[in-house]
Amino acid sequence: MSGAVLRLDVGAEAAGQRLDAFLAQRASALTRSGWKRRIEGGAVSIDGRVAEKASLPLKAGMSVRAEIPEPPPAAIAGEAIPLTIVYEDPHLAVVDKPAGLVTHPGHGRTTGTLVHALVGRGMRLAPAGGALRPGIVHRLDKDTSGLVLVAKTDAAHRALVGAFARREVKKTYDALVWGRPSPATGRIDEAIGRSRADRTRMAVRGASARAATTLYRTVETLPSCTRLEVDLVTGRTHQIRVHFASRKHPVLGDARYGGMPWRHLRDATRREAIGSLGRLALHARAIALAHPITGAPLSLVAPFPDALAALMAALRRAP
Repeated sequence: MSGAVLRLDVGAEAAGQRLDAFLAQRASALTRSGWKRRIEGGAVSIDGRVAEKASLPLKAGMSVRAEIPEPPPAAIAGEAIPLTIVYEDPHLAVVDKPAGLVTHPGHGRTTGTLVHALVGRGMRLAPAGGALRPGIVHRLDKDTSGLVLVAKTDAAHRALVGAFARREVKKTYDALVWGRPSPATGRIDEAIGRSRADRTRMAVRGASARAATTLYRTVETLPSCTRLEVDLVTGRTHQIRVHFASRKHPVLGDARYGGMPWRHLRDATRREAIGSLGRLALHARAIALAHPITGAPLSLVAPFPDALAALMAALRRAP
């Protein structure tokens, strides 16, 4: 979210203090942990460079610039947005999110999100997710479709957050990427962090990079691109998109990470089919986990989206 911009000069009395503690002391709008999240999100810079660590010890004379988020709304107003619920019980729900739907409010988006749609259905959502993210445990990018877990109680929310942290939730994606990944089945181990050049992007070995592992296998080769089945071992922001872009095989339709070379295709059929996609060729197809309350195994699948199926059919017909 965009909000006020805070500019602070570090005096001698603050030398050696942690960056997050310094901000919490000078700007009480957020707690120290809140400022830690803002720093990790790239919203704080020092002497014109994005700060990489909340624990950074300050030096006298430094200039700190921090973006304070807008205050959250008092309550989320429900909206009548169609949703496909794949699974629901008193503790959690699993939604097949369509491409084009933002998961939760933020970054200037205050209406028309998955959270608004869930509230509009009268679904109870765990307050532990926060004012803007009630019930949300993880998210999908706006233009990615597929399965999203939603906690309905705080107990389920805590258990699901812990399961994700322990890597006990298996997530499998379908992806269409440019070119032919080599080897056809493989593993990508590249740490991911905030891009030092553009804080709205993530990058391999970026600022405060964290370990990231992606497993993949080729399912089908198509003209100009490849369909992959992808398993995430970790769940970093934009992980699949960044990992395959770093290998020169960006996801089709991904303008942010270079997945738009369809304009240069000579074949008109392929050029039109890919150019009209209007979304990422990325779908969170399956999720498997132990139920957060009962411990019973859950294994759920979301159907392949019509738009991606139509694209693949068109590519198969292309010369």
